[in-house]
Amino acid sequence: MTKVTKEELLSVADRAMLALTDEEANLFTEDLATFIGYADKLNELDLENVVPMTHALQQINVMREDVERNVLDRDEMLKSVKEHENGEIKVPTILS
Repeated sequence: MTKVTKEELLSVADRAMLALTDEEANLFTEDLATFIGYADKLNELDLENVVPMTHALQQINVMREDVERNVLDRDEMLKSVKEHENGEIKVPTILS
């Protein structure tokens, strides 16, 4: 089992610019040892036939094929805009 000493924890805390009291260092050293113990348990699993996954939930691509459809009549739509030119809607400048 991998073990982290209090000195190693304090060294990492120092590099992270964290000021730990002696009591906090003792507590975090114990917590880290418990966490590493749990992580070491994963090394005991037989994962030879397990397919690597990128997400805990199965993700399905729900995008549909991009098919051109005539949903609006361009000329009718352009009648409802304030300004248009060459079939394109003119909008106010937002960046100068």
